[in-house]
Amino acid sequence: MTKKIETSSGLKEKIGISQSEMTSQESIDRIKKKRQNQISADVLALDILKGNITALSRGITLVESKNKDHLQEANALIMKCLPYANKSIRVGITGVPGVGKSTFIESFGNLLISLGKKVAVLAIDPSSSLSKGSILGDKTRMEDLVKQPNAFIRPSASGETLGGVARKTRESIILCEAAGFEVIIIETVGVGQSETAVHSMVDFFLLLQITGAGDELQGIKRGIIEMADAIAINKADGDNLKRAKIAKIEYDRTLHLYPEKTSNWQPRSIICSALNNEGIDDIWQIILEYIEVTTKNNFFNKKRNEQNKFWLIQTIENQIKTDFFNQPKIKKELLKQLELIELNKTTPFAAAELLLNLKK
Repeated sequence: MTKKIETSSGLKEKIGISQSEMTSQESIDRIKKKRQNQISADVLALDILKGNITALSRGITLVESKNKDHLQEANALIMKCLPYANKSIRVGITGVPGVGKSTFIESFGNLLISLGKKVAVLAIDPSSSLSKGSILGDKTRMEDLVKQPNAFIRPSASGETLGGVARKTRESIILCEAAGFEVIIIETVGVGQSETAVHSMVDFFLLLQITGAGDELQGIKRGIIEMADAIAINKADGDNLKRAKIAKIEYDRTLHLYPEKTSNWQPRSIICSALNNEGIDDIWQIILEYIEVTTKNNFFNKKRNEQNKFWLIQTIENQIKTDFFNQPKIKKELLKQLELIELNKTTPFAAAELLLNLKK
């Protein structure tokens, strides 16, 4: 029931919402949602090819959707954009938290835009393993870059797949390329296995490091240096400049110890200061040199073909896993087996075998 009371100012104020008002609002929301869902892959693809940023955002949202009803439409959208993709330079950027990835990407992105490039940043935001939530704060951290008309920044929640890489990053790259973006930057969360996953979807892999964080060669412990095409020692300014130069010498020595890459590219290190925009243009020149070397020896195309094969297998494995755990009888039996494991009445291996046989 709708009530009215007199306020001290003599105005009348409504308390609550009438049933008719609520029903009307619900109808409007349903109509809006229905209209949004009616936008087909054909329309989205046409708008994306025109460089429409809103359509690009909606397209990425579509391919990221976990709703099974959206899968067919998302696949159709990818297929329509695919002929216009694969024309960008894909750069993966990683580094431990605090290394200055966001500051570096903003400085790097602004440089590329000043050179007439269109730049897309796919920033993978860490998801909490407890709340499943993400901060998605890259647009806040890159406040200058986000204002650029030729820049597109898309933070995506990492979820729980591939060590922190968003489940549909590969498809997002295709949509960005179809929208005319010439450089795609993929930022990893800098933890776990995300580096390996990003390395499998980019052309050039840049490792950001800082000095004064203990072991200067900490990357060796995780095998990241072996994947890196270049190492940029960031925050090389002020009192830190001397330490950065010493660290560069150490990294150069280390890089020469690794076996020669099949790309015939010799990784190198460089010092830079993203905060002061120093050394950023040198890094872009290194990337261009890498593209030239690997294009001439055909490693560039070969690597992309190998990546496509890798992601085919990954997609099949992920889909099989999803289908398996979504079966009602598996869900029910899984809970039972987990309880038995807790009570020490079965082993994980015996429980797994039982569940797999149940699938048959």
